[in-house]
Amino acid sequence: MGARRVVAALRHEPAVLVLSRQALPTLDRSEMGAASGVARGAYVLVDAADGKPDVILLATGSEVQLALAAREELAAEGLAARVVSMPCWELFDRQPKEYRDSVIPPGVRARVAIEQAATLGWDRYVGDGGAVVGMHTFGASAPLKMLLTKFGFTPEKVTQVARQCVAAGREQA
Repeated sequence: MGARRVVAALRHEPAVLVLSRQALPTLDRSEMGAASGVARGAYVLVDAADGKPDVILLATGSEVQLALAAREELAAEGLAARVVSMPCWELFDRQPKEYRDSVIPPGVRARVAIEQAATLGWDRYVGDGGAVVGMHTFGASAPLKMLLTKFGFTPEKVTQVARQCVAAGREQA
């Protein structure tokens, strides 16, 4: 709904809404960031309890549910994760630096982007202390659940990568 409003208001630039055929859960906005954050391109969907995350999980579209599931697993291990919904890089990049830094704080170098398509471009948001869980091949044909597991789009894989990024950051500190 938020993305539709943003796209409808555009007058002088191209835009596209990419929809999913997957059965995705409806997010409880009383517990998560407001959908109005879509207008800024990226926003904090769920933050660490104290607002100081150990790791930031960046996702868009259907990958957001994967980030939320990984956040729960990380919390069970004592790691605080911020989930950032990032539906539009271009809008996010236009925001003032203060806003961008409030969503993706420069001091938090452990960052994991989750992208079921090509990983191209995510490196500018994860930086050299982060990683991208994404496609590095063309793909395959099989039932969706099998493909998600085969290509590592599981909460366990995202949690593993997040742990590695946090550990690497602690070793460098």
